[in-house]
Amino acid sequence: MQWIYKFLFLLIGVLGVSCGNKSTEKVKTEAVNNDKAATTVAFSQAQFDRSDIKYGKVEMKNISATISVNGVLDVPPQNMVSVSAIMGGFIKTTALLQGMKVKKGDVVATIQNPDFIKIQSQYLEYKQKLKFLELDYKRQEELSKENVTASKTFQQATADYNSLLVTVAALEEQLNMLNINPSGLSQNSISSIVNIYAPISGYVTVVNVNIGKYVNPQDVICEIVDTDHLHAELTVFEKDISKIKKGQRIRFVLVNENDNERTASVYLVNHQISPERTVRVHAHLDKEDASLIPNMYLKALIEISDNKYTALPDKAIVSAGSSHYIFIKSNAKTASGKDQEQMYEFHAIEIQKGIAQNGYTEVVLPDGFDISSEVVINGAYDLLSKMNNSEEE
Repeated sequence: MQWIYKFLFLLIGVLGVSCGNKSTEKVKTEAVNNDKAATTVAFSQAQFDRSDIKYGKVEMKNISATISVNGVLDVPPQNMVSVSAIMGGFIKTTALLQGMKVKKGDVVATIQNPDFIKIQSQYLEYKQKLKFLELDYKRQEELSKENVTASKTFQQATADYNSLLVTVAALEEQLNMLNINPSGLSQNSISSIVNIYAPISGYVTVVNVNIGKYVNPQDVICEIVDTDHLHAELTVFEKDISKIKKGQRIRFVLVNENDNERTASVYLVNHQISPERTVRVHAHLDKEDASLIPNMYLKALIEISDNKYTALPDKAIVSAGSSHYIFIKSNAKTASGKDQEQMYEFHAIEIQKGIAQNGYTEVVLPDGFDISSEVVINGAYDLLSKMNNSEEE
């Protein structure tokens, strides 16, 4: 009898282990199936048509690492001029208005001063005296050679002639500075009014005078800016300046036109750090634009490297919490329901996001990913929504 009890006990143990193994295998199978279901989405034909799903493939794209900076549009010092009068006087005429375009040589104002008459009259007077002294100098020179006159007389004539020659040259230069042509000056053309000319072509940005106002030589009558050669002055933080090199490409937008991207290139990097621990970077615009105005604020991206990465369009990548996914097309279509409606199946693949640029984002794919897989590049959010709803159910 004892051997019968031992046999039954052993049999029950074997059956229990067998049942336990089957139960464990069942749990494992259900876990695998549930995991597969959690990352798989099936669409009916109607759902597929409504979602406007489009396919693409992972591409190798040139995506640049960038540094984000702020800055302003500026002009070189030689393209901005403050117009002043060489001598003080009263503004006689002016038609200046802010924003007016002027050409180099245009009269921007006229100025009146009685001292202008004095300079012109002195020049004409001394010029006539210079002719007399020149004749006297030549005569004394001839007499000195023939020992007819004393050398002291010749030396005095030479000194008088050279002294007046310097005075006339100085007055002539002064007239040129006043925009009066000495060669065309005569006793009939003396005037108390002189013209102030635009030294460069550009736009009038500042007007500080009106008719009848007295201006001193240090006063600024107007400011003219030539906007044909605007550049970008960028502010780069000290920690990033070692990454900036001449020739690097810059993409920037003005703060009032975020949809219009422009390009430039790094031209100069300042070698002084400001008290705010920033460095100024000078960049040349690739394309001039007459509509741009100095001191416009801008936001820019400086491209510090340019490498190829595996990338997908931004729309292909969806996020759920802190995770990022793409959907790939399943090769098989399944049938469902009594009418055997065709179903489209997609698998969610978790990826890591990298650099984003120009509508593409770098993707770090899991090991073993088939690079030739068809990826959903439009309609991925519809698939994510269906996947989330399935998990909740």
